[in-house]
Amino acid sequence: MEPLPDLLVRPIVDLSLAEDLGRAGDITGLACIDADARLSVLFASRQDGRVAGLSCARLALAALDPTANFEVVTPDGADAAPGTVLARAEGNARAVLAAERTGLNLLGRLSGIATLTRAYVRLVEGTGATIVDTRKTTPGLRALEKYAVRCGGGVNHRFGLDDAILIKDNHVVACGGVGEAVRRARAFAGHLVKVEVEVDGLNQLEDALKHGPDVVMLDNFSLDDLKTAVALAKGRAVLEASGGVNLTTVRAIAQTGVDVISVGALTHSAPVLDIGLDAA
Repeated sequence: MEPLPDLLVRPIVDLSLAEDLGRAGDITGLACIDADARLSVLFASRQDGRVAGLSCARLALAALDPTANFEVVTPDGADAAPGTVLARAEGNARAVLAAERTGLNLLGRLSGIATLTRAYVRLVEGTGATIVDTRKTTPGLRALEKYAVRCGGGVNHRFGLDDAILIKDNHVVACGGVGEAVRRARAFAGHLVKVEVEVDGLNQLEDALKHGPDVVMLDNFSLDDLKTAVALAKGRAVLEASGGVNLTTVRAIAQTGVDVISVGALTHSAPVLDIGLDAA
């Protein structure tokens, strides 16, 4: 998995370090460790999971000790069993320990997202359905969290309000109907902008399809209605199932024939993967 450019990751890491170091820096390290002491450490997974976010740990250390060494052993996008070494690092001891929590917080968070995404992707294998994320991300961390979804085998939905048109139920109310909303969006959109509309029933689906949306989001449809929607659409639009998706239901949803399943839980509810840092 190709890591995100450092240019995108570094500001997030710097902000996290500043939050942790506060006004006086790591006073524990200053009090207990010689200024020129060196320390070698291992980052290791304590759980089964999918790795994502090693550049966060590397950049956290590099910010405090530019001369430090950081060697990736198990790269982003790879699976790790309990005890698997993810990376080795060596540098100024004060810097290593001051950067530890920032690096582990981001690495554990992103690896947790990648691990949960992996679980969803595995459950829909063979159905033809694609697992995608949503905009339900941690403020300030969207680029990282969507990268973690890719590490887990998922695909990104839109990144923000400016890269695709997604007409939701409140948009429909505000402009007087599904068909009218899609018509207006089609007239507004440039040739590279996709138009998606959310519908909450089969009657709205039929109205939407008349106006040529690229994607229709089927919100909280029953399994029977999802199957009917697939038959009605007949390939005229990509169909995205949303709502009521969890690890228990996702396989059955995928088997209805929908093209895409969006899962907010990938980023808003993924448990952190337990990763430790120990002296080597």
